[in-house]
Amino acid sequence: MKNRNDGKIWLVGVVMFFVGAIGLYMMMYFFPEPFVKTITEQIIKKDVTVNENGIADAVEKVYDAVVVVKTYLKKELYATGTGFVYKKDGDKAFILTNNHVIEKGDAIFVEFTDGHTVETKVEGKDVYSDTAVLSLSSKEILSVAEMGSSEDARVGDTLFTVGAPLNADTYSGTVTRGILSGKNRLVAVSVDGSTKNNTMMSVLQTDAAINSGNSGGPLVNSNGQVIGINSLKLATTGVEGMGFAIPIETALNYAAKEEKGETIERPYLGIEMQNFQDIKYFSASLRNIPVEQGVYISKVEKGYAAEVGGIKEGDILIKVDDKEVTNYAYLRYLLYNHNVGDKMKVTVYREDKNVDLELSLTKK
Repeated sequence: MKNRNDGKIWLVGVVMFFVGAIGLYMMMYFFPEPFVKTITEQIIKKDVTVNENGIADAVEKVYDAVVVVKTYLKKELYATGTGFVYKKDGDKAFILTNNHVIEKGDAIFVEFTDGHTVETKVEGKDVYSDTAVLSLSSKEILSVAEMGSSEDARVGDTLFTVGAPLNADTYSGTVTRGILSGKNRLVAVSVDGSTKNNTMMSVLQTDAAINSGNSGGPLVNSNGQVIGINSLKLATTGVEGMGFAIPIETALNYAAKEEKGETIERPYLGIEMQNFQDIKYFSASLRNIPVEQGVYISKVEKGYAAEVGGIKEGDILIKVDDKEVTNYAYLRYLLYNHNVGDKMKVTVYREDKNVDLELSLTKK
């Protein structure tokens, strides 16, 4: 015989189900945002565990590939920096460093981590990319650094440097640690002995300590792979922990030519120029021009890309490939992103209007 209590329990269960369903519907109807937000947060929330492990294994991978670069001028030690073995090809090995580390020397030596020193040959160097390639017998090297990818690196990744800051005899092999603070930073620099910043570099930013003598050394990821070449830092009042490195992809692109002794050719416009911002308010004829920034063309050389393409003296160059030109350092950066033989679109302000031109880029 069926128990009456079983029927009551079943009925109560059905009623509670419908009451709960109606209550859930009412909550979603009258309070949709908090409800959905709560459910969404529960779905996407995940636990993240950060382990603060050392990087000794990664350091060991690259350590013996790093060298102290000693630049001599007339048999006197002129400058020191850092470099690293990036390639071995048969009986020859190649070292990458910065151009500014070796550019004024007449003899370049490298010292390895075991203390032995070898004179090298300068295969090639380039002032604008600040790269240089040295070569020596592959029998002399201790290790070859593994190349990584700066493009795959993420802001916040752990990085470290190995170098010889300050006094190379005392502090060679110094390791400093930090993170990737930024990518694709445009930093103004001076080259060719200029007292003003006259070009720009696209670099990686790190807060790993980079001091004098670290130049040319590797910026390395936590897998022990080189992703950049330490090149410069901001050293001024109120600035701390802002170092910059050339992306390894950029450096290797230049190194491929330098190790063969090839001349790196860049486009040449054939103009003399001034920052328009700097001269606008010192000339009555320029003061009322409705342009705030750009490059003022003060002279055009015959036979080169600017003159052939239609640029005239007195023009204000305001755009390159639809990018606004702020000053001549940025203009040179945009120009050097092109190759000899490329077409480059420019916009100049002339006689109260913008004029679009196309230049066929040639070398000097």
